[in-house]
Amino acid sequence: MWAKIWAERPPRQKPRAKAATAATRMGLNRHATRKKRRKAKRKSKNIPTFAPRRGSPSRHAPCNQLNDITNMKKTLLALVLPVALAMAGCRSHYEVSEITRSRILIDSRYDTQDTEAHKFLAPYTHKVDSLMSPVVGSAARDLTVRRPESTLSNLLSDILVWGSARFGEHPDFAVYNMGGIRASLAKGKVTIGDVVDVAPFDNKLCLLTLTGAQVTRLFEQIAAVGGEGVSHEVALVISSDHKLVSATVGGKPIDPNASYRIATLDYLAQGNDKLDAFKQKTQLVSPQTEENNVRYIIMDYFRAKGTVDAAIEGRIKVQ
Repeated sequence: MWAKIWAERPPRQKPRAKAATAATRMGLNRHATRKKRRKAKRKSKNIPTFAPRRGSPSRHAPCNQLNDITNMKKTLLALVLPVALAMAGCRSHYEVSEITRSRILIDSRYDTQDTEAHKFLAPYTHKVDSLMSPVVGSAARDLTVRRPESTLSNLLSDILVWGSARFGEHPDFAVYNMGGIRASLAKGKVTIGDVVDVAPFDNKLCLLTLTGAQVTRLFEQIAAVGGEGVSHEVALVISSDHKLVSATVGGKPIDPNASYRIATLDYLAQGNDKLDAFKQKTQLVSPQTEENNVRYIIMDYFRAKGTVDAAIEGRIKVQ
């Protein structure tokens, strides 16, 4: 019976959403009213805007001002860019269109002297000649310079060893750079002017010490440039691609742990002419007096020897 009563019961209806109460409706209306009032107030009031401080733009600046600035920049760019392009297009551009050459014959027409200029230079010429013309010795043959070995570079390197004795030094070998030899010596009399032409710089004789390992590095750098002037104690063999093959000093292989005393120019002692192995030098001796100038040492050598000769001895061989 209870089952029949349960089956015949009316269907249960879903609960309806609660209607907004009067208080709720009043709150919503009040919020909307306040929002409308604030909006109307902003429109009706003319609120002034203040310029930002110099160097720091104000975050309160209105958007329309930013838009104005942006538009102004675009306008200026549109005006300046065409002018800049036009100026760049008007710039002159030069190109080599043709190269010609010719020979100028040097003959007797250039022997004509300007009398006035000759008179002006005469006293100076006489003074210079009196200083440069004295003879200091003679050369037994033409002494020239070239890589990897030459007569003049051999002679000058040996002179550095010879000149070291005035300082009580007896170096193991000497190095003289080819680039520092600025002229050749012709067979016959050698004057002071000739020596100045050969060694025009104020280089000073310099004595320093390197280890055997550093000496090997020095010889590798000499091989890399195709040869430099070295004294008769040195024998180098280099390859055709400028690599060091073998090296001896005084007829003996280089001892990497030994110390070697070297005579050279103060210019090279600073690591110049790609011989930076000299930068690791120790026990440096390089008097900066005038008599230690290399060209004066060369003159003294010629005066002491009289007639000077030099030869290619195979100090640097290329295989």
